[in-house]
Amino acid sequence: MEFNSSSPRTIPVVSTFASPFGSSSPALNEDPKTNRKPISLWPGMYHSPVTNALWEARSKIFERLLDPPKDAPPQSELLTKTSSQSRTSILYNFSTDDILREQYRDPWNEVRIGKLLEDLDALAGTISVKHCSDDDSMTRPLLLVTASVDKIALKKSISVDIDLKIVGAVIWVGRSSIEIQLEVIQSTKEVSDTSDSVVLTANFIFVARDSKTGKAAPVNRLSPQTEREKSLFEEAEARSKLRKRKTGGDRRELDNGEVNRLEALLAEGRVICDMPALADRNSILLRDTRLENALICQPQQRNIHGRIFGGFLMLRAFELAFSTAYAFAGLMPCFLEVDHVDFLRPVDVGDFLRFKSCVLYTELENPDQPLINIEVVAHVTRPEFRSSEVSNTFYFTFTVSKAVTNGFRIRNVVPGTQEEARHILERMDAKALQLSKGVSK
Repeated sequence: MEFNSSSPRTIPVVSTFASPFGSSSPALNEDPKTNRKPISLWPGMYHSPVTNALWEARSKIFERLLDPPKDAPPQSELLTKTSSQSRTSILYNFSTDDILREQYRDPWNEVRIGKLLEDLDALAGTISVKHCSDDDSMTRPLLLVTASVDKIALKKSISVDIDLKIVGAVIWVGRSSIEIQLEVIQSTKEVSDTSDSVVLTANFIFVARDSKTGKAAPVNRLSPQTEREKSLFEEAEARSKLRKRKTGGDRRELDNGEVNRLEALLAEGRVICDMPALADRNSILLRDTRLENALICQPQQRNIHGRIFGGFLMLRAFELAFSTAYAFAGLMPCFLEVDHVDFLRPVDVGDFLRFKSCVLYTELENPDQPLINIEVVAHVTRPEFRSSEVSNTFYFTFTVSKAVTNGFRIRNVVPGTQEEARHILERMDAKALQLSKGVSK
């Protein structure tokens, strides 16, 4: 993979909020004729260098979103586009930009995964806007929001000293939903094969809403051109049908086999609750693994639509999940994947947001690489109305290196209530189904 920052398809990321294209760029200067706000004052300019680069590159499209034409009609005719039309790449010049490298460095000299998740959401949003744009300034633009993240899998550690590239495109379109696949690429001298250079993959699902009515709105069609694009489209179509089946049914009754699994999960938890002196010292109750933090959502964290940027929520959830795994294991955790993220309701500026995490369950079959499954739930809390609603759910998987050292072992997490046990089983089954789908591809 050749990293060519001069390619017209590659958007360079810089370490400051100045334009990478020079001070003469019209996007940076206020135009007295149009009263256009300088890009440095656009929402979301302060949380990630990549957002500035993306919005700079697509400033004309984003201007319509910032100041949509009043009483404009919706798009009258849907267009058919290809994946190549939405394909966008961004390049991090870590090897030469010391300031940028420092902004993304974690304590272990690797890339901060939380900031990368933030950037992935920003890039996916840009790609969705490109696909849905009709290039007609007289129609009102769609409101595009992150609905869910299917999976983000880390294949190898990401160095902060080597240039990094993210490439993404629309791979599937439904009536009002869009799936975007992103690949994070980092090439080294030892790795010449492009497929071996992919260090992380991610799939984001966006949904379109009419910016005036708030109802679901149709989006431009997608025409896969290559065999790979057709294959990705079919796989995404299957995932869409699976999501609809999951959301379509209510919680069902457990059959006999599942009741037995539930009772087996609860057995050790009951011993810990009722007879703690006799409990297995290698087990711990789920409730004793919990951590929590809270924040007031600030204007600097809003997206182009004035809501809190989904990538910021993912960043905060990841860092709490990492801390939860660290406190639980007693060793530095290694991130493996984001299993699933749901964006259930929007988060607004000024909202009181609480993140609650726990170790949902552990998988200890492989003592050299035990798996720690973390759940983070975000709640929008409104004290004046005495209400609290779940806005997001996040599921992360971590492991630890050298988990068995001098008799040290990762503990088994057990539920203390039937509700916890049932929730654990649901997540186990969902993850098993996800893995089986991946194997069958």
